[in-house]
Amino acid sequence: MSVPGRATGDNGGMEQPDPTLTRVDPQDAAEPSAPLDAAAPPADDVDDEARERALRAGLEEYELEDDDLALLEGEGLDDGGVDVEAAAPVLAVVGRPNVGKSTLVNRILGRREAVVEDKPGVTRDRVSYPAEWSGRRFTVVDTGGWEVDVAGIDKRVAQQAEVAIDLADAVLFVVDATVGSTDTDEQVVRLLRRSGKPVVLVANKVDGPAVEADAATLWSLGLGEPHPISALHGRGTGDLLDAAMRALPTVSAHAVPLPDGPRRVALVGRPNVGKSSLLNKVVGSERVVVDDLAGTTRDPVDELVALGGRPWVFVDTAGIRRRVHQTTGADFYASLRTQAAIEKAEVAVVLVDASAPMTEQDIRIVQQVIDAGRALVVAYNKWDLMDEDRRPFLEREIEQQLVQVQWAPRVNVSARTGWHTDRLVPALERSLESWDTRIPTGRLNAFLGELVSAHPHPLRGGKQPRILFATQASTRPPRFVIFASGFLEAGYRRFIERRLRETFGFEGTPITISVRVREKRRR
Repeated sequence: MSVPGRATGDNGGMEQPDPTLTRVDPQDAAEPSAPLDAAAPPADDVDDEARERALRAGLEEYELEDDDLALLEGEGLDDGGVDVEAAAPVLAVVGRPNVGKSTLVNRILGRREAVVEDKPGVTRDRVSYPAEWSGRRFTVVDTGGWEVDVAGIDKRVAQQAEVAIDLADAVLFVVDATVGSTDTDEQVVRLLRRSGKPVVLVANKVDGPAVEADAATLWSLGLGEPHPISALHGRGTGDLLDAAMRALPTVSAHAVPLPDGPRRVALVGRPNVGKSSLLNKVVGSERVVVDDLAGTTRDPVDELVALGGRPWVFVDTAGIRRRVHQTTGADFYASLRTQAAIEKAEVAVVLVDASAPMTEQDIRIVQQVIDAGRALVVAYNKWDLMDEDRRPFLEREIEQQLVQVQWAPRVNVSARTGWHTDRLVPALERSLESWDTRIPTGRLNAFLGELVSAHPHPLRGGKQPRILFATQASTRPPRFVIFASGFLEAGYRRFIERRLRETFGFEGTPITISVRVREKRRR
């Protein structure tokens, strides 16, 4: 597993050795240790701002690039804010399996968002997406195929479609025009009439004028004019959306306005570790389909939840399989959607099955979250299945397995019973607080002054690199830039990262440390 800090150095692309960190006696050094040396008084006795100004002035003797100056002046700082969509009228897309609902949703969105495959039953949960047409914002809800007299996972999929109808302001009812109306379509019509919602009838798969006559037979459903379209090719979708906008109210009767600043939490992990079960337990209802079948979830599902007196947006994701490139069809695209969900989130909860040995894939998923720069919480699910005598040994095994991410909060939970799920919010808050933390530049340089004076960098080629100045370039995650007279070895950067965590916390967030080597100006 690679280094969580992901420290990098601007050294012209040359690979540098990573020796074991050693203590070097300052008397043996070929040069003085650094401007931040042992002669400096303790940080508590020094004005941090004065120290910052002095070190900043010393940088004028060195060759600085334009981006260096912009960084030092505080320009272009990126805190990685995540925009959250406000409430909008809700348009649900329903129909029996394999009539093209998800294809139509992608056509409405103008991008490939929903997972699509040429077989029935790909979509299982009801998934909401923000959309816009003719200057009007609305929310389109993709649903799984509705069927009659089904059991198991198909029954739960149909129940989610019924919930989507109840919570919608208008409905797009999609029918396959090449097949015509079926008994299942007739059942859906009765369901829609009982709901009392405005319905726009969609005759899909009308790829040319020859099929429009088949679409006309759908008048028999009694839902008014069928709108012939081809969701795959985009034919007729503009007229359909115009009709949908006429059916949608300007003010939603069901959507709840999102409060300011809900934090986005992605639930990630291997297939069948309990992500959907945990979301249902947190929400307090059967929000997503849960089944013993691995890989039940295909599309990321967002849900607004109030926990600990504040709003959160929890995102259930598809399980990340061992090799994405070895998956095919819906599973392949579901893995891509999961990666996108991680990047859109602010903090990720990596679920691990405590009843089974931790795998290389679990470690890889943790690294995937770190590489995305997101705050991290590790949750060991199914802890209630563990024998009391086994738990102390498992704790030690976990410490060894997660030695590279000891900074991440860990909670032991049971998604099935809700045991210890109340500990999840405090862990999330600690990680997000660290993810947002910014250290004042003066305090950061005072900290490095003490660190360098006590533990100088090892000699390199008879010289000792000097740390000239340091600043925190951004938060979310914290990123530090160190200006130095020579390259800082990877072991020393990891040492700096450890001391940063010990001094300032940073629990639950990755840290990036980059080094910019700058030479003195020629006189």
